[in-house]
Amino acid sequence: MLFYHSNTSPGGISGLAEAVTGGYPDDTAFDHEDVHYDPKSDPAKPTWYRVDLKFVKAFPSIIPMQTLRKTPGLQNMVLFRNGRLSVQPVTKKEWEIILRLAEKS
Repeated sequence: MLFYHSNTSPGGISGLAEAVTGGYPDDTAFDHEDVHYDPKSDPAKPTWYRVDLKFVKAFPSIIPMQTLRKTPGLQNMVLFRNGRLSVQPVTKKEWEIILRLAEKS
């Protein structure tokens, strides 16, 4: 999977990761002391889930959102239609284009 680093300027795709677990309830949503606490999330019917990731590879440099938007073949990415970052599909063609961008960075 592509790892998008949003806590940097500029934000962008910074490397590859692999999901090593399936989704499971995010227990930080139930912890009153945690910054991710969500009073609307119920342990019996969780709102938030997470997966554990494994580092695969860092790109030489971040591929910024601006570059992604301007790259032919990426204009229809779900990333741009959703308006927010999340787990989302990437087509085989988009994957290959992004890996070529990473090699050039």
